[in-house]
Amino acid sequence: MSEQEQQIHDWIRKQVANNDVVLFMKGTKQFPQCGFSGQTVQVLEYLGVDFVDINVLEDMALREGIKSFSNWPTIPQLYIKGEFVGGCDIVREMFEAGELQKMLDDKGVPYARKSALA
Repeated sequence: MSEQEQQIHDWIRKQVANNDVVLFMKGTKQFPQCGFSGQTVQVLEYLGVDFVDINVLEDMALREGIKSFSNWPTIPQLYIKGEFVGGCDIVREMFEAGELQKMLDDKGVPYARKSALA
């Protein structure tokens, strides 16, 4: 691993450790730059989850570094209480099955108690 990649991984680790919910995405929660990031933001906002959005488009080293950090090839990437959850499809499927809400409960993350059926 290069020194730059190590620095990026250290920075990512710090963000994930210091924030309950972190979404590495293309764009921002106010202005997502891809459909998958937008869908993930919609799920989190629907549930009223307070989350930190990190725009990987602002830094190519971060964009590549998050992929090697998680060993996951796509963006967005969601972390809850330091645990990598997954990308858009996984987040959406977990939300629809109620598993995302259960994970938020289990980890003590406040959210608006809504189901996918509401």
